[in-house]
Amino acid sequence: MPRLGVNIDHVATVRQARRVPDPDPVQAAVLAELGGADGITVHLRGDRRHIQDRDVEVLRQVVKTRLNLEMASTQEMLKVALTIKPDQVTLVPERREELTTEGGLDVVLNAVQLRPTIKMLEEGGIHVSLFVDPDLEQVKESHRIDARAVELNTAAYADARDPRSCETALRKVVDAARLGVKLGMAVHAGHGLTYHNVGPIARLPEMTELNIGHNIVARALLVGMERAVREMVEVLRR
Repeated sequence: MPRLGVNIDHVATVRQARRVPDPDPVQAAVLAELGGADGITVHLRGDRRHIQDRDVEVLRQVVKTRLNLEMASTQEMLKVALTIKPDQVTLVPERREELTTEGGLDVVLNAVQLRPTIKMLEEGGIHVSLFVDPDLEQVKESHRIDARAVELNTAAYADARDPRSCETALRKVVDAARLGVKLGMAVHAGHGLTYHNVGPIARLPEMTELNIGHNIVARALLVGMERAVREMVEVLRR
């Protein structure tokens, strides 16, 4: 069974809608760990639309499992990461106008910029994963620039509306995962995964970590964070 990283960004989204103290994403992280999460994921965006710097600082002190910081490859974020020292950084693309991350990093196009960022993070004792589309060339380039892991973007799989499209998208994830393992990298996955569609991804033997946020937070609004995470853990065990 892969590790479950719970993304708590959207707990902060609710808080920031009113600029009030609650709900507190740090409290959500504690409950997620109590529910069986193997790690906590947050995306510190340049526009600070949900997670704030103080959240990351406090989470670094509170999280007892693993803290995964999603961030763009910028000097600002590099400084934050090297100060906070999360267990892992996942480099992601970022555009101010997007509602959520749209597509994976183009590692082939941006290798020259990404390589020194990866080197500095690794020298700072932080493992680095790259969020990429399940494309073989992107996986190969991630390996060439010394990323320890790739997180495969499962959006196409999650958004598929018919069996054929779903199978095609799943096949791309499978092929990319197998290549990643062959090259000696850890393979993670995330984006759009739900209680209903996560099974085939979770059962891939190459998969070591899944990062799931929106669907768990949506469920938590109804049943509470601890139970919502526990239910996802049960799905992953099937």
